[in-house]
Order: sequence, then C-alpha cells, then structure tokens
Amino acid sequence: MPKLAIIGAGLIGRAWSMVFARAGWDIALWDGVAGAADSAKSLIAQGLVDLARHGLAADPAGAAARVAIRGSLEEAVAGADLVQESTPETLDMKREVFARLDAAAAPGTILASSTSSLVTSLYTEDLAGRSRCLVAHPVNPPHLVPIVELCGAPWTCPEVMERARRIYSAVGQVPIHVKREVDGFVLNRLQTALLAEAFRLVEEGVVSPQDLDETIRNGLGLRWSFMGPFETIELNAPGGIPDYCARYSPFFRRLAHDQPKESVWEDGNTAAAAAAWGPTPDPRRHAAKTRWRDEQLAALAAHKRKIQPFSD
Repeated sequence: MPKLAIIGAGLIGRAWSMVFARAGWDIALWDGVAGAADSAKSLIAQGLVDLARHGLAADPAGAAARVAIRGSLEEAVAGADLVQESTPETLDMKREVFARLDAAAAPGTILASSTSSLVTSLYTEDLAGRSRCLVAHPVNPPHLVPIVELCGAPWTCPEVMERARRIYSAVGQVPIHVKREVDGFVLNRLQTALLAEAFRLVEEGVVSPQDLDETIRNGLGLRWSFMGPFETIELNAPGGIPDYCARYSPFFRRLAHDQPKESVWEDGNTAAAAAAWGPTPDPRRHAAKTRWRDEQLAALAAHKRKIQPFSD
C-alpha cells in the first residue's frame, strides 16, 4: 500500500488526508502543535462521511482507518512515497521543515509543499536532496476542488515531476505543470487579475459587490465550471481563436490601457468595497457558510463526474 506523510494537520493537511485515504493510501499525520493531529483525525473521519453522501468516497470508515497519527516528523516520513508539507505560509518555517524532511526521508521520497506563494527554490537550494522537491499547490478545499499546480525549482528532476503528476492523477486530482517558477503560480495570478478588476469596479461605483458576484455566479462561472477561457473564446467566433482575436483585439487593446492600479489594494479602497458588501459574519455564521460552500462543491463535483467530455 502506498504511503503519504502529511506534515501539518490544518485545513489543507486534513483535506489532503481525505484525498489520499479515499484512494487507498496509508496516511501518516503529524503536526508540531500539541493535540492538532488528534483533533484532525476526527474531522477527517467526518469529512469522509460527508464525501460518501455525495458518492465521492466509497468506504469512509475504511479510509479513515488508514489515517494514523505519528509522534514526530521523522516518524511520519519513514517509508513514505510522498510527503505533502502543509505548514504555515512563512519562509522560515518552510526552510526549517524542508531541511528536516530532506534529512529524514528516504532518497526516493518526493517532497511536495502545499504553499500558495513561496516557490521551491526559496527553501530548497542548500538541500542535498533538492532534486526531489517541488510545489504541489492545491485549491481550498483540495478534497472537493481537484486542481493541483506542480511547479519545481530549476534543479527539480524531470522524472520527479512526472512521478508526482502520475501520483496526483491516480488519486483523482487534476495536476497541471507550471513550467517555470513565477510568483503566485497560475491560479492565483488569474484570481488576482479578476479580483483587482472586481474591487476597482466596485470602488468606482460601476456595480455593487453583490451584482458583481452575480455576474460570475450566473455568467462567466457557469461556463468556467467545465471549460476554460481559451476553449470558451474558441466557441465565441466561427473561426475559433484566430477569428475571435481578429474580431475583438481592438476592444481588448483599448481595455489594456485601462487596467487596475496598485492603489486598488490600498486600505481605504478595499474598506469601501468591504463596507458595500456588508458586515463581516460572526464566527458561527462564517462556519455555517463554509459548510454550505463545501456541500455545494461536493454536489457540483458529483455532477461533474457525469459530464461527458467533448469528443470528435
């Protein structure tokens, strides 16, 4: 049975545990905060039951039984095929943890980080086993949103990247290859561009935040739930992408001169947009809405399994 070591038992670490446990992997879970891993185990078990209600986990009890708590990082990584590091997003923490991982893990073990903002070369350059290190950046929550961005350092071995791609594919994720290190990887750069324009449009009084969300929820988001922007524009002109660009490039060139500036993220501007959205939810409502989101994502994930891909 293949083995995954989870280093960090927070939200992302728990989600990764569910992804791999429902796919038949043994999970060794460790967290440096006392009691965190024990609390995570019960949350993982409940999460697997929730997935099973939507047909997204075949044997939740059996999957939960494959998750074991370990008393140290070194014990967790012993015999692991893959390590998924999911500790706090600080460079000092990544450097410390990866140094320990590189010293403790067997030479053939892949060391992957769940980081969303720190490229691999920042914390692996001095490691003896740096060639087996990479970023495997998921989207929250990974057990419901399958994309995972694989991005290595200049010294990451191509064979390691390919092995990682096969592993994440085999457990039901959708890996993409980020070909070179870039701040924010791919998803967050796309998200940042959309968010900057969203804040700008609200701040300038063009639209309310509620109506902007409707534009995504009942407009772009419907198409984007099963096809990306290139596939979308291919179908928006009879001659495909070249025809689309010929028709609309003048319009897009005009908009390119009117992009959001850094000032869109200044406190006064973001505060105005937040105020227009409404009061910050209290912790109980925030938790309830998070559960609601996860239920909707689970239902959508179950539905997408039924969608037939286009074939000629």
